[in-house]
Amino acid sequence: MGFLRRMKLSQRAAIAALLALVAIGAGALAFWPRETEPPACAVRMFEGSRFTVCTFDATHDELRLASRGTDGAYLRSFERLDAELGRDAARLRFAMNAGMYDDAGAPIGLYIADGEQERRLNLNEGPGNFHMMPNGVFWQDENGAVHISTSEEYASTPRAARWATQSGPMLVIEGALHPRFQNDGPSRYVRNGVGVSDANTAYFVISSGAVSFGRFARFFRDELGCDDALFLDGSVSSLWAPEMERRDGNQNLGPLVAVLRRP
Repeated sequence: MGFLRRMKLSQRAAIAALLALVAIGAGALAFWPRETEPPACAVRMFEGSRFTVCTFDATHDELRLASRGTDGAYLRSFERLDAELGRDAARLRFAMNAGMYDDAGAPIGLYIADGEQERRLNLNEGPGNFHMMPNGVFWQDENGAVHISTSEEYASTPRAARWATQSGPMLVIEGALHPRFQNDGPSRYVRNGVGVSDANTAYFVISSGAVSFGRFARFFRDELGCDDALFLDGSVSSLWAPEMERRDGNQNLGPLVAVLRRP
């Protein structure tokens, strides 16, 4: 008689039950969330100011830019973005406004969405923060790496960008602060921006109160270790962070960035 036949019925039943539990456990682990996944956004203090830092990790997250809905109308709000995302909204880690725009909500600089260029690079001179040269471009290439380039640098070499948004001014340029920034100047607003620390990591930051350009730029360089960072906007700066139960209600936003957990 074989080994199994020599075993008592109760023993065989116990082993069968144990094997079933192991199989169920293995199957459950396949769908278990990453226990080590850090929160999408976290609050940090710097020089007496409070900042919310939301991290995009290209190895685990999906990045999208959104401007228009399927109906062709500009989204202008997180409420409309939520509807546009549909079922994908359940995977949202965070969203933020992502560049300057005109009165209709259209980007005023380079804008590329899923490989399609909707607006060309803007190298014109003019008033306002966008034209505080050098300004720059936040972009993700076809291989998923994230970059921030000055607009002149971006224009100098053909790029294969899947997503791109132009804004300005640059906050940090190869480790140096923008040459026109004072240490802690009088222009103070709620501000948001983006910095890149390596090919896989971008930090999207929004201040909790009014801050100067100088302090905002130093936060990216000295606290987050970003050699390149780009200002996205001020005063209208807004954040949607589901884990923080926060969704700002501004209805007059321009381009938006959405970071989703990969399925």
